[in-house]
Formats: sequence, structure tokens, C-alpha cells
Amino acid sequence: MFEIKDCVDYEVAKTLIREYSEIKGAESCFVSLDKELADLDTYYKNGAILIGFENGNPIAIKRIDKNTCEAKRLYIKPNYRGKGYARVLMNEMLDRSRKLGFKEVTFTTKPEVMSIGYGLYKRMGFEEVNYADGVASMRMIL
Repeated sequence: MFEIKDCVDYEVAKTLIREYSEIKGAESCFVSLDKELADLDTYYKNGAILIGFENGNPIAIKRIDKNTCEAKRLYIKPNYRGKGYARVLMNEMLDRSRKLGFKEVTFTTKPEVMSIGYGLYKRMGFEEVNYADGVASMRMIL
């Protein structure tokens, strides 16, 4: 059974975020990693960190402004990929973003590094609004 919960143990989230940051080619997505990990509560204030459990997968919602949030750190541990958990986590993130009052979700991804995730985002209705230096900026109006 796969269950999504709000993060109550920041050490679990930090461990998963660090693991994600070590993916070859994804390093440039973590420019403020130390700041983020030093104070997750403040970094994601007015947002959320969701963790899926069959064994943890974090997804975070970071407030950008009153109407816009940024989805960050969608990561599925390799042993749990291919089970549809990314879509479940993304749908929960979208639902939570709506409940938090956001009107738009944005995020960036590296299609060459995360091609499977990129394909999922497109199939779910995210639109690519910019592409530069190997990074795609995407958004969805809620």
C-alpha cells in the first residue's frame, strides 16, 4: 500500500533530498541545497513537504507568492519506480496546492537527466514555458 503523509520527520526528508541531489546530471538543480536543508520548515513555509510511504519519497511545495507555488524535489527511490507512485505524488501535490490557495504550480526539470519524469509532467498537462541550458521551466494553471 502506498500512502502520502505530511512530513513530520525532517531527517527523513533531508536524507531523501540528499540522495536525490546525488543523481548524476542533477547537481545543478540543488544550488541552495545547504540553505534548504538547514531549515526545511522556513524554506517551505506556507507550503508543504509530502512523503509517500511504501518507503519514503519527498515532494515539496514552496510558496513563491500569493498565487504561485513551486513543486520541488519529486524523487522516487530507484527500487520503487515503475509503480505509478510519481503520478500519485504529483496528483497529491496538485490537490494540496489548490487547498493552500495557489492558482499556479511551476517547477524546473532537466529533460535529458529526468526524461521519464519530464514525459509524465507533459502527459499530466504541464506546459513547458522556457528551455535554456538544458533546464525546462514548466507550469500548470490550477
